[in-house]
Amino acid sequence: MTRIFSILILAWVLVGPLVAQSLSKKADRQFDQLAYTSAIELYEQALAKPGTLSEAELRDAKAKLGYSYQQTRDMLNAERVYRDLTSTGTLPPDYAKCYLFYAQTLASNGKYREAQEAYDKYGSIQASDKRSAAFSDLYRDVSALTRNAGSYKVEFLTMNTRNAEFSPMIYKDGLVFVSSGNAGSSTKRVFKWNNTPFLDLYYLPDLKTIQASKSSSIGGSSPAAKRVRTRLIRPLGNDDYTAPTANDSRTVGFFGGNNISMGYEDQPISESDRFSRTLNTKYHEGPATFTKDGSMVIFTRNNFNEGHYRESADGVNKLKLYAATQTNGIWSDAEELPFNSDEFSTGHPALSKDDKLLYFSSDRPGGLGGTDIYVSKWINGKWGEPINLGKEVNSKGNELFPFVDEKGNIYFSSDGRAGLGGLDIFYAQLTADGQQGKVIRNLGEPINSPKDDFGIVTDGERNSGYFSSNRKNGGADDDVYRFTREGSLYPCRELTVSVVDAKSKEPLANTFIAMDSPGNNKQKELKTDADGLVRVCLDVDSDFKFLATREGYIDNKVGFSTQDLSDDHPTRLEILLDKPEPAKRPASTLRGRVTTQAGKLPMAGVNVVLANSCDSTKQQTTTDADGNYTFTVQPGCEYSIEAMKENMGTLGGRISKEGVGTTELTMFKKGDIIQIDNIYYDLNKATIRPDAAVELDKVVELLTKYPAMTIEMRSHTDSRATAVYNKTLSGNRAKSAVAYLTSKGIAMKRMLAKGYGESQLLNKCKDGVNCPEEDHQQNRRTEIKILKLK
Repeated sequence: MTRIFSILILAWVLVGPLVAQSLSKKADRQFDQLAYTSAIELYEQALAKPGTLSEAELRDAKAKLGYSYQQTRDMLNAERVYRDLTSTGTLPPDYAKCYLFYAQTLASNGKYREAQEAYDKYGSIQASDKRSAAFSDLYRDVSALTRNAGSYKVEFLTMNTRNAEFSPMIYKDGLVFVSSGNAGSSTKRVFKWNNTPFLDLYYLPDLKTIQASKSSSIGGSSPAAKRVRTRLIRPLGNDDYTAPTANDSRTVGFFGGNNISMGYEDQPISESDRFSRTLNTKYHEGPATFTKDGSMVIFTRNNFNEGHYRESADGVNKLKLYAATQTNGIWSDAEELPFNSDEFSTGHPALSKDDKLLYFSSDRPGGLGGTDIYVSKWINGKWGEPINLGKEVNSKGNELFPFVDEKGNIYFSSDGRAGLGGLDIFYAQLTADGQQGKVIRNLGEPINSPKDDFGIVTDGERNSGYFSSNRKNGGADDDVYRFTREGSLYPCRELTVSVVDAKSKEPLANTFIAMDSPGNNKQKELKTDADGLVRVCLDVDSDFKFLATREGYIDNKVGFSTQDLSDDHPTRLEILLDKPEPAKRPASTLRGRVTTQAGKLPMAGVNVVLANSCDSTKQQTTTDADGNYTFTVQPGCEYSIEAMKENMGTLGGRISKEGVGTTELTMFKKGDIIQIDNIYYDLNKATIRPDAAVELDKVVELLTKYPAMTIEMRSHTDSRATAVYNKTLSGNRAKSAVAYLTSKGIAMKRMLAKGYGESQLLNKCKDGVNCPEEDHQQNRRTEIKILKLK
């Protein structure tokens, strides 16, 4: 029995890992086919068997499981899996995007501080992706997107069902929207992404009949006890199931494959009143737009028309835009728009007020990110080549669901711009030609939430409208909401005050600002941050005064008014602070003298130039009969002095800010010998020491100043040691000095090295004479003899 039991245990040990690996491979196949619901079940089973998968297999399975939960909008479970995955140490480079996905799920669950940390981690690994910095900055303080929440009333509509309803569009007196309705008896195909029916267009002919159940603000109502609904739409252009294009940035390892099929199966479901049986097919029909007179519709559909189903080269059925016209209440057969392609998706159409511009989303090659928004112009009876709206609108993420109001302003949703989580709705002004965006704004709460918010339709003043969101029931599916503006379009005017040094333009941190508000007797005290900035929210149509004070600077008071300002432009106020001028000391007189190098005799008629380093001005004078000169100088400035006379040169002089320096100038000519002070060598060595190098650098300056000058470098010793030894040592020291000058760029041919040993003593300290050390030091000297000056 013991042997049989041991065999059974061994069999379990051997078979267990094989079972887990088999489940993981099955899950991978479902994942590659985008059947995320089935993949989740299989990955969870495989991961439930501890110790059966290798470290690499575990990492791969967890990454795909987290992504599958994310795609089915189960953000709580996605967060759980990503948290487990990222807590085991730094992931390999192929898995860097897991930090991005983890940050996205945290934000979608309203955990902004943790999301900020995850974005920082992703940014440290993927420095080229600039999104992380913007998201991280926002999540340190999301109040900028929540302060106008009281201006809107948001209502959940009773028209919503347990299925998905989204992308509302006004049509005549009613509302067209996208749904996967399920009343009737026909057979319709089911999308394997999350086992949900494909989408059709539906129409409610009278807006007045649309009822609201109750007000709903950010986050929606609490999850009810009913069955959790699953997401019913495959988002347009997600990089993980569209064909690889020039703007895709797939991470190697697990994000989809190159041969992905849609995946569906026949399943009977019911049929309800659809918008039009002519337009709706057994595949996806998505967001639509209508011409001003309602006679033409442009809508999104899978690549299926007139009974023909088409795929891209890698086996994917893409999305396309189709147009149909209405005559006597009957829609014509749908026709493809000319810029569609079997190789990439095109969808989410939106027409301008005059029907001349068509905006849409596409993941076509050449874009800035996953999906971008493009515009096509109606010219000579056909749609022109699409133009990318540019980086002011599009990002490295996905821009989707455009809508253009009657003022020509565009609304769109994006997950590539900093927002509250998931897709956020943004607003942008368009250039006069409607082909570029400018001044992007996030609509903030309550229209945006931590979940997906998209598909807005509204008027030019944003007084009311409809939009889609999956905020209800934890983001399980999409519903249509109605909103009404009950406050100002912008309840306050956001102003950034920047305080900088008036001269250097450097930001001044920790500067106090007193703000006087209208109708308020108390001043509001503010303080700039590390970047010299402070942000305030001001009442509209009001006047304000800001007083900036900082120690060491002169106070500055600046007025600012929010009256007659366009709400569409960001506002910034710069306050300049000046330092007080220092009390000026009176000018003083600088006196000096010019003498000859040999004999120190006064030199008359020498031209002397004084240069001021503060303002680069120069003064010039001539020495008198005694070689004297005078200048007027300002305190606190450095000066340089030069003396000039034909066939002569000088080392010049310098005066410091404190007034200390050399004013006694000597001039040398050919044949003169100049002693260089402070050239020291270690005992019995010829190596140039650092302190000696400082003095030799002055010789470099002199030879650079006079490029035609040639010199003899002369080295002397004291009388101690033998004359032969001293001769050799001094010669080596002279050569070392010349070598140093050569290393500084002075040509060797301009210098001659010569050692004189003890042959030219300056005092009585010859052999046999007892002298103090300072007398011996006088004999140990280095000199230069001017061989040629010009």
